[in-house]
Amino acid sequence: MNSQHIDPGSITRVAGIEVGHFTDTRRPTGCTVVLARAGAIAGVDVRGAAPGTRETDLLAPGNLVNEVHAIVLSGGSAFGLDAASGAARWLEAHGVGLDVGVARVPIVPAAVLFDLMVGDASIRPDAAAGYAACAAASSQAPAEGNVGAGAGAAVGKLFGMARAMKGGIGSASVTVDGVTVGALIACNAVGDVLDANTGKVIAGARTEDGLALLDSRRALLGGELPQSLLPGTNTTIGVVATDAVLADKAQAQRLALAAHDGLARSIFPAHTQLDGDTLFALGTGRSGRHPGMLLLAAMAAEATARATLRAVQATRSLTTPQGLYLPAMADWLPQST
Repeated sequence: MNSQHIDPGSITRVAGIEVGHFTDTRRPTGCTVVLARAGAIAGVDVRGAAPGTRETDLLAPGNLVNEVHAIVLSGGSAFGLDAASGAARWLEAHGVGLDVGVARVPIVPAAVLFDLMVGDASIRPDAAAGYAACAAASSQAPAEGNVGAGAGAAVGKLFGMARAMKGGIGSASVTVDGVTVGALIACNAVGDVLDANTGKVIAGARTEDGLALLDSRRALLGGELPQSLLPGTNTTIGVVATDAVLADKAQAQRLALAAHDGLARSIFPAHTQLDGDTLFALGTGRSGRHPGMLLLAAMAAEATARATLRAVQATRSLTTPQGLYLPAMADWLPQST
């Protein structure tokens, strides 16, 4: 199957889901919000060893709060978690949140990726950025590539930033028998990105002369040693959502876990000690149907793989004022060695 000819869809095809981006014009960074104004059953699965997250503990199946109102994905490393506060402020201003009698408290988990090496590291998403992303949210298909949480993303960094390529944010969806599962993925992986249908590397580390794709798997197994990298300076984060009726947070957590299979198909290596790979799952229940967790899990993995592919297909090349050049798949079409 040629993935180029598949309509990728988007996460906003899931009823009850809206997406908004904020992209900072001062340097390549930004944040993205996934809104579920009516509330959505939520889960999370963290597979990377260096995550930067907010309010993930409340998503554990045994804990009290059952629904969330938004998920924030942000650049800026740990600083970017501030964006979630702005999202919560916007939701409160619009009457969205958990009713505790004296106030409505928006529940806004978040995850961040590290993009501080791309441009001026002192510029990162803050609360105002999160507020602006919410204000921009809609049910239209979201912009992809160099926007929002994907603005400063890069992939293929095992052999250094000088040999990396541009990452980004992408979305996709799968519909089976009236039920939809969508994904939104901000891909900032230390590893290469593959087309899950063909196994071919489509973006990632380049050869020393920069003129071709290296194929990190073959290089590592062939004895080429990776460059020493700081843990947490990468990370792929995202959200999977469905309009299926999920019974509880345990099922949402299972959906997030299954979505990581899509990352494993699309990124090599994934889930490393250098990444903070984190995926959230949302269930809006708007279809009124539950086709079974086996099918939903398969759909979540597929939507995640397609969204990861879109995250690099939609990017454009970038050169920072500091001289870092990150070629994009669409602008630079080498042949893999």
